Amino acid sequence: MKIAILTLGTHGDVQPYAVLGQALKHRGYQVTLSTAKNFEKFVKSYDIDFIPVEADFQELLNSEEGKKMMKGNPFAVKRNLNTWVYPLITNSLKEFYQIAKESDLILYHVKTLADCFADQFPNKMIRANVLPIIEPTNEFVNPALSGLPIPSVFNKLTYKFSNFSFKLLSKPISQFRRNAELSTQFNIPIVKNIYGLSPYFLSVPKDFPTNSNFTGFWFGNSTTELTEDLKDFIKAGKPPLLLTFGSMPFKSEFDLQTAIIKLTEQYETRLIIIKGWGLDQTDRLENNTSIKFIQSAPYDKLFPLTKAIIHHGGIGTTAECLRAGKPFLICPILYPLGDQMFWGKHAFKKGIAVKPIPMSKMTEKTFLKSIKELLTNKDLYVNAKLIHHQIIQENGIKKTIKEIEKTIDTNMLL
Repeated sequence: MKIAILTLGTHGDVQPYAVLGQALKHRGYQVTLSTAKNFEKFVKSYDIDFIPVEADFQELLNSEEGKKMMKGNPFAVKRNLNTWVYPLITNSLKEFYQIAKESDLILYHVKTLADCFADQFPNKMIRANVLPIIEPTNEFVNPALSGLPIPSVFNKLTYKFSNFSFKLLSKPISQFRRNAELSTQFNIPIVKNIYGLSPYFLSVPKDFPTNSNFTGFWFGNSTTELTEDLKDFIKAGKPPLLLTFGSMPFKSEFDLQTAIIKLTEQYETRLIIIKGWGLDQTDRLENNTSIKFIQSAPYDKLFPLTKAIIHHGGIGTTAECLRAGKPFLICPILYPLGDQMFWGKHAFKKGIAVKPIPMSKMTEKTFLKSIKELLTNKDLYVNAKLIHHQIIQENGIKKTIKEIEKTIDTNMLL
């Protein structure tokens, strides 16, 4: 049986799907993952087939125009819709549709907009997501809008934002459907929804339909080892803090280098920093013996060796903190739109993280104060260990495959 996995976005939108694809291949299925061409080497490292699409969103985000768009500049957004965004969408939809036609089952991230051709074969389409941003619920606000001051009474209405976003992209979607000789008038069918989320962290909403399931996080085990110099740094003293802001570009309103120096001195702590686009100025930190810079490392091996983690709030990084049993501080890069604040607020409520503060609103004072709490609040460490023991026993990949095979069995009876 041929299973296609379709996804788009940054590293956090690809890695869990590669893990799932690898597990499905080990189960005996023929698996093809399709995403932006810049992820080819990464996807193939999971020993699954890869089909590239001409939709490098990472390149867009790293461009000057992309950075302006990420800041919410309406002129930049409008200026780049026709030149950047629409062509990316049209090209990716063409590739995804062709792959879907040739496959027996399609697992897709909502960012791919595969909903716009799901009406052609609804029985073999499954939304496989790590973000609950499509299905309405009264229990929490749409995570994509969690940075906005929206009263909880309007929680369910906020999911219309996802429908609005779909309509906003009606031009390239209509173009794709015309090119594919499909009617431009269509309805999105009801399909199965599987979320790579742990119900121990976020409870399944009671008003969700029965065909929607939280199966647990899609964790893999990296075959990459930590470098010897990194292991030596970790062993040279007490467990260090880890700072990583992911693959999103950002700017802080305060001197981040000065703040980092102060935290190592005032709190007598060491720090591992995973360099990203937002940490391009590090000249005053390079020779600091309390700081270790790395380009990347397997989170499943690194996080358990740290004291706590400071990060941007992506659900993938958040999940790895939970698996490692480490408390954390989320400093959202995407704000007020985006799901990073949602996970930060939720983790804070569960007592496993410090109250989140967006990087755009962070000051040196609040940065240092938050890290002091992260280092000294003993309850955070107790609660992090409790959820760690729950999550390592749930086997989200196994449960996800079980749900997928239910759909396969149903389709075979049709």
